[in-house]
Amino acid sequence: MNRNRKTLLILSLSATLGAMPPLLHAQQQAQPRTLGSVERSQASQARALLDQAVLTFQAKGPEQAMAAFNDRNGEFVRGQYYIFVLGEDGTMQASSGPSASLVGLNVGELKDAAGKSFMRELLDKSAKQDSGEVEYQWLNPADNKVESKVSQFRKVGDHVLCVGYYIPRATAEHAKALLERAVQHVKDKGAEAAFRSFNDPRGGFVFQDEYVFAIGLDDGRYRASGSSPNLVGVDVRSVTDAAGKPLFQDMIELARQHGSGTVDYVWRNPVTNAVEPKHTLIQRVDGVLLGVGYYTPQ
Repeated sequence: MNRNRKTLLILSLSATLGAMPPLLHAQQQAQPRTLGSVERSQASQARALLDQAVLTFQAKGPEQAMAAFNDRNGEFVRGQYYIFVLGEDGTMQASSGPSASLVGLNVGELKDAAGKSFMRELLDKSAKQDSGEVEYQWLNPADNKVESKVSQFRKVGDHVLCVGYYIPRATAEHAKALLERAVQHVKDKGAEAAFRSFNDPRGGFVFQDEYVFAIGLDDGRYRASGSSPNLVGVDVRSVTDAAGKPLFQDMIELARQHGSGTVDYVWRNPVTNAVEPKHTLIQRVDGVLLGVGYYTPQ
């Protein structure tokens, strides 16, 4: 493929992703996210492959290492994980994944589906630090959907070695199972002990982009909030979503009248830091409602 055709390819790639409906970015400043157990596992697998790539590069030198990184059937392809290498000038020097067709092309200004210049951010970060990561929105070939992706990088000389992984999303089935487990936990351990577990990021009730929360039906105050334990005690009855819907009041009324059900609204996803459609399953347990939500990106 000649340089002109490669240039057309990358421009087409940017245009295609940019034309996809971008996620609505929340107005709040991005907050540090807590990795769930599944994402920690994926981040660990990406890091292990990156470590291996760095060792190979250091032991065999650039020429042999690049040949290995360009082998799409080689040891540096493990399912969704693969190595790609950038030069300090933004040139794609090697790739054993879908970006292999961009090898030799400068991708420094490549944008993600939300218009973010993520490659420029990666290059700028690698110019200041030897390792790090960049999060962006990218097409996942496994399900043909634009999803949040994280690329870890390591600087080796004037080369930037990278491995990316997609941030996992929980499902309605996961939410239902987590809520059922939370309800049983309250019954087994008592409300106060259960609330402590729900508020603890390591208590077993914060999973990927899902978490358990508890709200008193009498006063509308948080008893627990796995994503933001600092909200405990806050009255949420007057809180509305991004579309002006009184979601918590709706949850309280649903719990009072029917005991359980689902409330749909839009909310900031703490994993992607974007406002997305959310669906929360609720269940009344004595004088509180327990809830678990899951996101469905637009």
